Amino acid sequence: MKISPSKLNTYLMFKLPSAYLCGVRTKYIDKNKCIVTVKHRWINQNPFNSMFWAVQGMAAELTTGALVMSKIMQSGKKISMLVAQNSGTFTKKATGRITFECIEGDLVDKAIENAIKTGEGQMVTLTSIGKNSEGLEVSTFKFEWTIKVKS
Repeated sequence: MKISPSKLNTYLMFKLPSAYLCGVRTKYIDKNKCIVTVKHRWINQNPFNSMFWAVQGMAAELTTGALVMSKIMQSGKKISMLVAQNSGTFTKKATGRITFECIEGDLVDKAIENAIKTGEGQMVTLTSIGKNSEGLEVSTFKFEWTIKVKS
C-alpha cells in the first residue's frame, strides 16, 4: 500500500484526533520529501496570539514520521519505529499558515538498509523546517528516530 496525503489525513482523524482537530494536514509526500501544513487558529493558539509550540511539533513530527512509515512499508519488512529524542528551535511568531517540510528521505533509506543488513537497531535524525506564508522560517525541529527489524 502506498502512503498518500489523503490516507495520512484520514489516519490523523482516527488515530491522532488532537492533531487533526488542530488543523494539521499532509499536503505532499514522495520518496524524499513530505510537506505538512497547519493554520494558526483559535484552537491551536497560545496566550501570545501565535501557534502553540506543540502544534508545530505535531506537524513537524508528521513530516518525518510519514517518511519513515512510507519507507518501512516499501521495504516489506516488519520494522518498529520510535522517536528517541526531539528538539525544537523557534525563531519567529507562528501566525497564518505554517508549512513544514522534511526532505531527508535518503537518510531513512540508508538507516533501513543498515537495519535490515545488520539486524541491529539504527538511529536517524531528521529535520523539519517550518515557514510562514512569506517563506520566513518560524521553527526547526529535529527528531531522532530509532528503527529496528522485528524478529
